[in-house]
Parts: sequence; C-alpha cells; structure tokens
Amino acid sequence: MAAGGERYMRMIVFFDLPTLTKTDRKNASRFRNFLIKDGYIMLQLSVYSRICKGQDDVEKHIKRLKSLIPKEGSVRLLTVTEKQYASMEVLVGSLKKEESIGEKQLLLF
Repeated sequence: MAAGGERYMRMIVFFDLPTLTKTDRKNASRFRNFLIKDGYIMLQLSVYSRICKGQDDVEKHIKRLKSLIPKEGSVRLLTVTEKQYASMEVLVGSLKKEESIGEKQLLLF
C-alpha cells in the first residue's frame, strides 16, 4: 500500500486495432507509441500494462487513454490491485525484462 493509504494499481490495456490501410497502421502505431511514452510496458502483442499510485492516478491515465483511442477497433481496460496483478501466472514463456524492471520501480515509489 502506498503512503497515505493509497493502493498501487495496475492498468492493463488490451487492444485490437485494424491495420488494413496505411491510415489504420498509422493510427495503431500512434496508439502503441502513446502507451510506451506514457509508461506502459508490453506484456504481449496488443496487451500493455502500467503501475499507478492510487485511484486518482488511474483516473488521470484513463482520461489520457480516452483522448487518444482510435475510432476503429477495440480497446479494453482492466484495473486491478498490484497484489492481484502479482498473482498472475505465466503458463508458457517467462517474464520480460521490462516486467522485472517494473516490479523494482514499484519499490522506489
């Protein structure tokens, strides 16, 4: 739990964006680049995650997402506590380097 009783949260964004036309590819690329610049890490292709410090931080990032979502395709958001996120099991493969760094950064908060 964060200082002041705030809880660390994890936002997980899932998206499926069209890439048939040049404009579609540009919009999808712009959205992915926004996620990366805003502190999200890629868990899998089209699944990104970021740590937030409390519900106010989550709401701020939700507003950012809504302002940059492409008009076509599907974008979903799931917000869970850091404890719930930590209970996720990797069934095949391993944690990516960025995920391990994210856990260490949480300790710095």
